[in-house]
Amino acid sequence: MAFWNRLKPIEAAHAPEGPHTLKRTLSWPHLIALGVGAIVGAGIYALIGQGAGMAGPGVILSFAIAGVVCACAALCYAELAAMMPASGSAYTYSYAALGELIAWIVGWALILEYTVVVSAVAVGWSGYAAGFLNGAGVAIPQTLPFGELGGFQLHFNPLAVFIIFAVAGLLVLGTRESANVNAVLVALKIAALILFLVLTLPHFDAARFEPFAPFGYGATRVGDGNVGIMAAAAIMFFAFYGFDAVSTAAEEAKNPSRDLAIGIVGSMIVCTILYMLVGAAAVGAMNFQDFAASGEPIALIVRSLGYPQAAAIIGAAAIIAIPTVILAFLYGQSRIFFVMARDGLLPRSWAHVHSKLGTPVFITLFTAVVCSALAGLLTLGEIAALANAGTLAAFVAVAVSVLVLRARDPGRARPFRTPLAWIVAPLAILGCLYLFSSLSLTTMRLFFIWMAIGLPLYFLWGAWRSTLAKTAAH
Repeated sequence: MAFWNRLKPIEAAHAPEGPHTLKRTLSWPHLIALGVGAIVGAGIYALIGQGAGMAGPGVILSFAIAGVVCACAALCYAELAAMMPASGSAYTYSYAALGELIAWIVGWALILEYTVVVSAVAVGWSGYAAGFLNGAGVAIPQTLPFGELGGFQLHFNPLAVFIIFAVAGLLVLGTRESANVNAVLVALKIAALILFLVLTLPHFDAARFEPFAPFGYGATRVGDGNVGIMAAAAIMFFAFYGFDAVSTAAEEAKNPSRDLAIGIVGSMIVCTILYMLVGAAAVGAMNFQDFAASGEPIALIVRSLGYPQAAAIIGAAAIIAIPTVILAFLYGQSRIFFVMARDGLLPRSWAHVHSKLGTPVFITLFTAVVCSALAGLLTLGEIAALANAGTLAAFVAVAVSVLVLRARDPGRARPFRTPLAWIVAPLAILGCLYLFSSLSLTTMRLFFIWMAIGLPLYFLWGAWRSTLAKTAAH
């Protein structure tokens, strides 16, 4: 069987038995918390200012448009996750629907997405933490420069490395324990945003929503960037993705056929409503031009309304709770590595599960090392946008997989069915392709360079050593 035509049977995409099996310890509240933890991060605390600067009061509509695109993708994820309750997310679904080569490309894109997100969030968190510690009299430098390599300024970021390994240690100790801690931190993060709503709504002024779309409804080129509601939607999308981390927990869900759909769709609903409320409250409480350029628009608005202590509380909550994003994506990254190793596309020894802890200790720590190298040594800058490219590629593959399996195997049991699949899945595909086209040329170029690195690795290793390749050889 040619490598491009190797399909993993859907039955084989269920969690296997034996030493390479993860423990089922998560219920649907854990999965919703995992999704909300991944989605609601630094984005809502910072991106809302950038989005308002691009769309004006229409940023609320930008949130809604981005939410609809992500919701379409989320519904596709939910159907496939319920059909194939094993770790691996879009990689596993592509393997069963589109073949081994496409699965490798999707897995490689997911590795890019999760690694860069973990690294970028860790670096962002280190800035908040360094400022907080310095204010408390503890002087810890955010970065320590030590040379240059290939045009990149090398530096060591001790706080970024610390938080990555702290989260990795928690994940090693146990998935359920990590999920419980995550749930508490997510509740804290949501409470901070609710506090923001409570403080700003009394100052709400509908007149600040006129004109609603000062820069237009489409995407208009201005200088080096775009403005308009659709242009802001392309940015706001990046504050939504993260629900796909829920699907990587399929093998550890107690009742995956039910709980995964609840976790994926539930987390999207919660976050879309929350984002739109926060966006409306922000614009209603202050002229959008006054907070558009701020790196901390939420805290700025609260301070300007005369609540400095509340602003400090919201900032402290962000510092404490933002690591939930690192937890969700580091968890997802380690599971992608784990399943690709179990399938033979990476060294099989990486798929070992600790007999007592029930977690893939080696691959979790290996993932932490990779993310720490990126976060602790390099200035990320534009490279952080690579995460968006990887995400969009995975979303397109999932939506295509739903359509392919509906056509090829229409009679198969589907515990959750994507409503109006032949409308929803194409909308997800078109929406993601549009958003991909909105990325900078530099980001697209780097994404295809990453793919050019990954494909030779597949042809030199995976194409010959995968489980399906060995089966076909016999």
